[in-house]
Amino acid sequence: MENLSENPSMAAASLTRRAVIEGLGTAFLLATIVGSGMMAQQLAGGNMAVMLLAGSLASGAILVVLITAFGPISGAYVNPVLTLVEAWNGAVRWGDVPAYIAAQFVGGFAGVALANLMFQHPALMIAQNEHSGMAQLLGEFVATFGLITVILGTQRHRPDRIPTVVGLYILAASWFTSSTSFANPAVTLARIATDTLTGIRPADVPGFIAAQVLGGAAALLLFGKRK
Repeated sequence: MENLSENPSMAAASLTRRAVIEGLGTAFLLATIVGSGMMAQQLAGGNMAVMLLAGSLASGAILVVLITAFGPISGAYVNPVLTLVEAWNGAVRWGDVPAYIAAQFVGGFAGVALANLMFQHPALMIAQNEHSGMAQLLGEFVATFGLITVILGTQRHRPDRIPTVVGLYILAASWFTSSTSFANPAVTLARIATDTLTGIRPADVPGFIAAQVLGGAAALLLFGKRK
């Protein structure tokens, strides 16, 4: 999570290159989430706790990797809510936001399609898994509020620790939130395209995204504009 004005490498990269990196990072994230879910289904013998552990470990680990590798180039936000927060804080130009967010959504679907194909499913399917109810919406609000809060807090005091902090937070939030912590509109929308363990039916997506936006806004209100 780099600041454009403070990072020469990020400032020097063209918008096209930064958008491509955001799309690639989001694709890797979704391929990891969906692919690890499929692998866990194959190996865990129906044990849901083991499947959740496998998915949460993989998701947390890939975030550490992506933020470390891609952060100096694009910021490695891979999340539309975080992109908007960082634009508010001056880390992303507002004129670059549409390209970033479009790349994240496109990359998300590409990552899901890749995972589906690797595990011998059709590239795109329609998910049937229900994720509904106020408890799960509250879980998404909490998950996103917590994610943005720990990022903004770490940026102020220990920016070098952001990759580890984000990875560990997502690992923990996968367990303590009722929704298992999507915390990302690009992740949420892309997961309608896999009818496997990690899918979410299309009807449940608007509520999740609304909760995520509200959670991000609440975190930004708490921390205010970065100095």
